[in-house]
Amino acid sequence: MATRTTPSGTSAARDRLLRTASELFYREGIHSVGVDRIIAEAGVTRATFYRHFPSKEDLVEAYLGVEDANIRGAFEAAEASGAEPKALVGLVIESLADDVALHHTRGCPFINAAAEYPDADSGVRIAVAEHRAWFRSTLEQLLTAAEAPDPEGAAAELVLARDAAMVGGYLDGWDRVRPAFVASANRIAGVSA
Repeated sequence: MATRTTPSGTSAARDRLLRTASELFYREGIHSVGVDRIIAEAGVTRATFYRHFPSKEDLVEAYLGVEDANIRGAFEAAEASGAEPKALVGLVIESLADDVALHHTRGCPFINAAAEYPDADSGVRIAVAEHRAWFRSTLEQLLTAAEAPDPEGAAAELVLARDAAMVGGYLDGWDRVRPAFVASANRIAGVSA
């Protein structure tokens, strides 16, 4: 009999659905990918899909949840280094640059999702807003600990710099954009050499 759960105890079918949808949503756009295609490529039944995700929007929110968890993990890994506050900010900036280079070569999944869900009250837009609020406040906390002169303003600028870098990386190539992003982000954060 086939294994129904992963080693972590989650449903193997749910994980396949989420992995398949995440790849397709990011590569092709959310609205252009139908539920039938996700079901077929994940190799599950329609009933299995709806048991795990009552609607496509629920699946989109789960996809954004995975993206959110990945960024939080990058912050946690940087913090686990034990670096002093200014060095930690530099590590976070490098980690964000690595994330774009390795995982987000087609822009920001949150911005992409927001563009496809214009209703600010939708679950998708709420997930996007919650992620961005967490991202901004976490940067502000790091900058406060690093004694940046204006942590709130610098955090807002870093969010915008990352947004711009993701778009620029997609349009102009990350090899060209990465040095400019890292240098700019370090200046904004006050950690440039």
